[in-house]
Amino acid sequence: MTETKKIKPALSKGTRDFLPAEVAKRNYIFDTIKSVFRKYGFEEIETPAIERLETLTGKYGEEGDKLLFKILNSGDFLKDAPKEELAAGNSQTTLKYIAEKGLRYDLTVPLARYVVQHQDELAFPFKRFHIGPVWRADRPQKGRYQEFYQCDADVIGSTSLLNEVELTQIYVEVFQLLGLKVKIRLNHRNVLTALIRSLDISEGIGESFLPIMDKYDKIGAEGVRKELSNLNVPEAPISMILHIMQEKDLDALSDFFSIAPEQKTGIAEIRFVLDKVNSKNVFFDTSLVRGLNYYTGVIWEVESEDVKIGSIASGGRYDNLTEMFGAQNMPGVGISFGIERIYDVMEELKLFPETISQGVKVLFVPRDEKMEDFTFKQVQALRDAGIPAEIFLGNVKKQKQFKYVEDKKIAYIVEIGENEQQSGKYRLRNTITREMQNDVGLQDIIQLLK
Repeated sequence: MTETKKIKPALSKGTRDFLPAEVAKRNYIFDTIKSVFRKYGFEEIETPAIERLETLTGKYGEEGDKLLFKILNSGDFLKDAPKEELAAGNSQTTLKYIAEKGLRYDLTVPLARYVVQHQDELAFPFKRFHIGPVWRADRPQKGRYQEFYQCDADVIGSTSLLNEVELTQIYVEVFQLLGLKVKIRLNHRNVLTALIRSLDISEGIGESFLPIMDKYDKIGAEGVRKELSNLNVPEAPISMILHIMQEKDLDALSDFFSIAPEQKTGIAEIRFVLDKVNSKNVFFDTSLVRGLNYYTGVIWEVESEDVKIGSIASGGRYDNLTEMFGAQNMPGVGISFGIERIYDVMEELKLFPETISQGVKVLFVPRDEKMEDFTFKQVQALRDAGIPAEIFLGNVKKQKQFKYVEDKKIAYIVEIGENEQQSGKYRLRNTITREMQNDVGLQDIIQLLK
């Protein structure tokens, strides 16, 4: 008989297991966000984890395409690949023969495909939210994984700025409910475009300027100064740039621009959102850039005030969602919550309620095997009344029973022997306070735990 080779259990890099307590905490975040999404009229959708590679490629840029997880065709995936292609060893040219599908990289491109494919079945403006895992073949490090969850809400088919107002309000409400103190930063693509034009920076340098500006929070003013100097930007524009990046007043910022009135729409739109939301946690920030090749209007980024971890939420307006699939353009605007980082911040600040992982309220323990059938009926009566209850099976020591209760954070325990069976009265022990209630009937327990 062939001996089965033993394999040491290990996770694929960049992925994680979640223990029951961790899942309960993550669901608390998900449920909180979902409740606010639904309150504002967003409907939940789902798309497959697997998309056609032709759907995914070319949407994230050259670097993004490198991070796509490709799925080999089933069966003999090499049978359709020309021998000369295989002999050449060029993975890019061979790919089209051996892989037709890939794991989704984000939730936005699948949304674009979804809207185009189902546009005759949807009511527009289409307000959807989607929570699900995405995959990127990135180098794993702290706070960055190859499999992680995104939590997005988008409005498709509307140009109204009230959408930006509502999405900002969603940010405010969600983080208030989670107990997180945050800074919600706003900027606008037109403001950044106007900034480049007002400084008379050449087009080539302008393209490099925005990514450098995006690193302001990481490398600081001197780092920005150094990188711009390496591009041969004169000192006067550099000083002006650094001054503007620290400017938080919209009126003062307008004075810097000697540009056409239509290019000042960004400032007007930001002011509109700020005035409507009227929250001290929401403010304008010139240094906020984000993915400017993708966004076309208002952009957001949210940071924790108490834990330095980077962005925990982001979003923006875009005009090219459906054009990528050759359909008529539909304007869109959306936000995304960074669940992994939000979890880490809440864990560090101990913001999760104590009751989150208290699933089972009471544990019934039969004193011996003869009591198991009777005990099971009592447990079922509590379940029928809508109370989460469990029976502890196996004749083990009390020490293990109490450890089980402690590990699962069960609030009450009831032991059942012949006396309890005959009298129908029980001793209900509070596992937290150690207080004991004697001679309690089953209906009394049900009323108490309800």
